[in-house]
Amino acid sequence: MGLHDQYGLTRVINARGPFTPLGVSRSTDGVASVTAEALSGFFVMEELKDLADRTIAEATGAEAGTVVHCTSAGITLSVAASMTGASQSRVAALPDTGGMPKTVLLPAGHAVDYGHPIVQDVRLTGATPVLVGSDAGFTLDELEEGFARPDVACLLLVSSRLTRGDDVPLAEAVALAHRHGVPAIIDGAAQDFRVKELLGTGADLVTVSGQKYLGSPTAGLVIGRGDLVRAVRAQEKGIGRAMKPSKEAIFGVVAALRARHETHQQAWEKEQHHKVARFVERASGLRGISAAVVPDPTGLPFPRARLSVDPAAAGLNAATLAKALQSGTPSIWVMAHDQDKGELTLELVPLTYQELDVVLGRLAELSQT
Repeated sequence: MGLHDQYGLTRVINARGPFTPLGVSRSTDGVASVTAEALSGFFVMEELKDLADRTIAEATGAEAGTVVHCTSAGITLSVAASMTGASQSRVAALPDTGGMPKTVLLPAGHAVDYGHPIVQDVRLTGATPVLVGSDAGFTLDELEEGFARPDVACLLLVSSRLTRGDDVPLAEAVALAHRHGVPAIIDGAAQDFRVKELLGTGADLVTVSGQKYLGSPTAGLVIGRGDLVRAVRAQEKGIGRAMKPSKEAIFGVVAALRARHETHQQAWEKEQHHKVARFVERASGLRGISAAVVPDPTGLPFPRARLSVDPAAAGLNAATLAKALQSGTPSIWVMAHDQDKGELTLELVPLTYQELDVVLGRLAELSQT
């Protein structure tokens, strides 16, 4: 008996992407096996963290890296590191910021909410987020005005489909921060495929999720400058105590990174394109539904399937279709952020062909009722 049946839980087909309320992602059997083995053993945690440091550095080309509880924790601890350095007295003092730089510059359009507001990640350190520009975007001149403040600890940027506005390139913002002697942090969350690109902006620290596309247990990776990564690790004797990684999370991240290294990336990407193309071809034959292959909006190396729903022909609109998919058994979740435009988006990366057939069957049933 599986866990869903054993505990009476809803069976889910997740075509919404690495969505936290659905458990984010699936781990491979290899990662799951390593994680399970870790649970039954004792380890010197500092040795595990050093192992993670070496593995992350080898995988990304960065000076150093560490594992924390999640990406949200990574943002908080990265900001804290920019305020305290490795000073144990400062680490122990937070969130009391007396004598420390405590302003975090954040473009207004990067003040995202991914289940909670990113500004709260900043405030947990005792720092004050100061928004630059507007939701329409920010300019280097506006950012320059922000750096005129005497107590800037860091610049925080976000690389995500959730950001708003037309901004200057990340590399230009990072370069301006460096001209003012201020470190720049990029929250990359689901952008683990693009870590090297984000590091290429010159960012001092980049945070990404371990459990999204990498498929580890719940974990965040903080990657970048060696001294700042060490300062992140130092936070465990302060506010980071509640954000520390577990032994199984560290082993899971190491296993996932090694699995990624051993994966033939071009073959994997080809398979993702084939999966979406097959789905789109079959979905396009359904009454009232047209389907198209669309690129990932942040440049990740796989496409998505977009369904355009004609209410007159399908007998229901996009919002009603999304709700019906979700209320069935199994519960099928899709991206419905453009449902008012008559569009639904499906991310198929973690799904099996059998699951795709279930989705197509449900779509066929609903569009003919």
